[in-house]
Amino acid sequence: MGRRAVLAGMSALLASGCVAARPTVPAAPIAPAPPPAPSVPPMYFAMPEERFPLPAVDVSKMDRRYWRTDVDYATQHRPGTIVVDTPNRYLYHVKQGGRATRYGVGVGRQGFSWAGAAIVAYKREWPRWTPPDEMVARQPALEPYSIANGGMDPGLKNPLGARALYIHQGGKDTLYRVHGSPEAWSIGKAVSSGCIRLVNQDIIHLHAEVRDGSPIVVIPDPSMEHLLVG
Repeated sequence: MGRRAVLAGMSALLASGCVAARPTVPAAPIAPAPPPAPSVPPMYFAMPEERFPLPAVDVSKMDRRYWRTDVDYATQHRPGTIVVDTPNRYLYHVKQGGRATRYGVGVGRQGFSWAGAAIVAYKREWPRWTPPDEMVARQPALEPYSIANGGMDPGLKNPLGARALYIHQGGKDTLYRVHGSPEAWSIGKAVSSGCIRLVNQDIIHLHAEVRDGSPIVVIPDPSMEHLLVG
């Protein structure tokens, strides 16, 4: 058989499908790309000029609905009033013309919450923290920072953060504060021992806007048991 006949025979076999084709290996599934991390808006940039330089807020750990924003806000409270909407984890600073600046907040754990009407007696930058005696009794490890020992020095690890507003009622300190926190993950949750926390960049913004003597109204959360109403 000549070379031409051999080639013709092979072509016939291929055409008839008698030659097994190499099996096709299925392509490995492509894992979906992770969603891009949210970009940090300028209001949450690092603040290196602070007494204790602040890092940028990790906004990936903070639900976007709790980011600071200006909103329409119909209320009977006069401009300058702080309204803490505990059930929805918002703080509103009432402005003129039916507007308010809204901040996301963390609130008191169940059993350690506070609500009522009071005033911001005064405010402090980079405050000292002195846990009340009742807290020290529950957590003896806090004894070095007790009132008798002068409290904790200001700084990035201080639980009051970069700023604090001190809430008084009837001329007496309620021992509750509106204060800063580096823990962005805690905003929108009930985690603190009664105080109202904002990320540090937000408390710095609020601190600059609030005046001593401003009224504050903290709305109770009906889902929390043993609520202490002032």
